[in-house]
Amino acid sequence: MPTDLSIAPPEGSPLVEIRGLKTHFFTDDGVVKAVEGVDLDIFANRTLCVLGESGCGKSIMARSILRIIDAPGKITAGSITYHGREGRSVDLARARPGSKELRDIRGSDIAMIFQEPMSSLGPITKIGKQIVETLHLHRNLSKAEARELAIEMLAKVGIPKPAERFEAYPFELSGGMRQRAMIAMALSCQPRLLIADEPTTALDVTTQAQILDLIAELQDELKMGVMLITHDLGVVAEVAEDVAVMYMGQIVEKGDVYSIFENPQHPYTQALLASIPRMGMTRQRRLPAIQGMVPHPLARPSGCAFRTRCNHVIAGKCDAQTPPLVPRDGSEVACFLHDEGSKHV
Repeated sequence: MPTDLSIAPPEGSPLVEIRGLKTHFFTDDGVVKAVEGVDLDIFANRTLCVLGESGCGKSIMARSILRIIDAPGKITAGSITYHGREGRSVDLARARPGSKELRDIRGSDIAMIFQEPMSSLGPITKIGKQIVETLHLHRNLSKAEARELAIEMLAKVGIPKPAERFEAYPFELSGGMRQRAMIAMALSCQPRLLIADEPTTALDVTTQAQILDLIAELQDELKMGVMLITHDLGVVAEVAEDVAVMYMGQIVEKGDVYSIFENPQHPYTQALLASIPRMGMTRQRRLPAIQGMVPHPLARPSGCAFRTRCNHVIAGKCDAQTPPLVPRDGSEVACFLHDEGSKHV
């Protein structure tokens, strides 16, 4: 059988470094700045959870790492440095689309689980064949070895009678089984980084817990980094070591999970955490809600993007400047409230 290909980078060094990443969509109506200046580090054997409301740019950022942005979108600035095997580093943002260098990394070193498996799996191709095709692209295996490994991966992700499911079509499986098949395909080449884009959104809570436990077990076995995209704060609290909060394409706060949950610094993070139901709340008490709506992407506010919904706006500052990420009590936060001498109104 193939040997373990996972190789952890030096202790403390990032597996992927994202700096100043901008991904824009050039439409007839204007430019949509889906990702606007993201700085982020992803580490081996750690789980980074990226959270925020729908439309904040989480999935586009993840797709930018793999360079699978659909037209008319493209990366306009920044770098995505992947520190590969044997000390070799590659800037994925500058790699030529369709190049062998990029294809060798995509699906092998960096794999992705998509939100809806039915739209990601070929509907008229058997599950086993799709996994075998992935193995043939990235591993030097015979047909028999690829089949054996595919069945082994289906068993590892908890699919009963894996030899029979190998011959099944996606529409013959339940939603939970399709998601497990997607995980088996993503992990078949033993990636160093797994990107999971809301992998449990459409699943019931029991299957959701099983999927999250499965990813954690395989992460521990392969020592891989995990980037989990979600809007479920309960999931974040359960699985994350690191957290990044996004709003309108920007990171507004990032840090370790304990700092973010115990002492959130950004008003947006505070509002998200305040909206979680808690044990002991009375039925008559309403959950706090964030005022207003997310601005239209073509009508992005000047200055701080969150200022139109914030209760702590600093007049003449939040509407004129974009706050940088600065260290604050164990995390990094992009908010002028933490500038010395600032007074909010």
